[in-house]
Amino acid sequence: MRWRALIVALVGVAAFEAPGLADTLVPTRTIRAGDIVYLDDLRIQQTAGGPLAFKPDDIAGLEARRILYAGRPVRRSDFGAPSIVERNQIVTLVYQSATLTIATEGRALGRGGEGDVLRVINLESRSTVTGRVAANGAVWVSQ
Repeated sequence: MRWRALIVALVGVAAFEAPGLADTLVPTRTIRAGDIVYLDDLRIQQTAGGPLAFKPDDIAGLEARRILYAGRPVRRSDFGAPSIVERNQIVTLVYQSATLTIATEGRALGRGGEGDVLRVINLESRSTVTGRVAANGAVWVSQ
């Protein structure tokens, strides 16, 4: 019985080994939310954790979605497309079906970049709608 317990104990210890070091992306300086990130703002550093899921080239030119502290690992979700629409900005709301296109003005309730989903108040009807930001800053509504 002693040998069986020892083998089980050794197998249990092996299953809970500490993870090894892996390459992780970290900022070289503190980056504020809303700042555009450049290649020299990031470096690869060995830290405990998972492997590097993206490269600095994938992040360069994107906007920081939250404050990023120097030396702390970052996630892909910490970055997004640069904002085209700012909060409270007047934007063009566009609805298009097969034969009909309607355009009106709205006020953005948040900020967003190309492809982001954004809530907007229609200034004519005062109703809140949700749409996707286009490259020209217009918000396309699907319903």
